[in-house]
Amino acid sequence: MSVGSLYQYYPNRDALLAAVLEKHLVHVAETVERACDQYQGTTVAEMASGFVTAFLAVKLMDPTASKALYAIAGERGGAELVARINQRVVAAIAAMLATASDAHFADPFLTAAISLSAVVGPVRTLLEGNASAAFEAGLEEQVTRLLRAYLQTDQSLA
Repeated sequence: MSVGSLYQYYPNRDALLAAVLEKHLVHVAETVERACDQYQGTTVAEMASGFVTAFLAVKLMDPTASKALYAIAGERGGAELVARINQRVVAAIAAMLATASDAHFADPFLTAAISLSAVVGPVRTLLEGNASAAFEAGLEEQVTRLLRAYLQTDQSLA
C-alpha cells in the first residue's frame, strides 16, 4: 500500500499510529476476555494461571511491536485509550473472579484492577529492556505464583 493511500484513511501520522495502538490494545483485551470466559467457575489458581498465560502470550507475541506501542501510548494521547481498554480487561477479570469455585471476593473489581497491575508491571519492565535473561525466563512462572498468592490471600480477607 502506498503512503498516499494510507493518508486517504488517516489524516496524519499520529492518527495512523493511534489506530495501530488501538488495534493492538483491542486484540489484548479480546484475548484476555476469551481467557477469562474460559476460566469462569474454576479455582483461583487456575484463573491466575490462565490469565497470566493469555496476557503474556498476547503481549509478548511481538516484543518489538509491543515496545514501540508503549512509546506511542505515552506520546500520542494513548493514555485515554489505554485506560478504556484497562477498564474492559478489569471487567473481564472481575467477572471471572466472581465465579471462582473456591473463593469469594468482597470487591472483585478492586481485586481485578490490582491483579492486572501486578501482571502489567513485570511485562513493562521486560518490554522496556530493564530485565535480565533470568527475569525473562522465569516471568510466567513467577507472575503466576504472585497472582495465585494474592488471589488466595485477598479472598480470605473478604
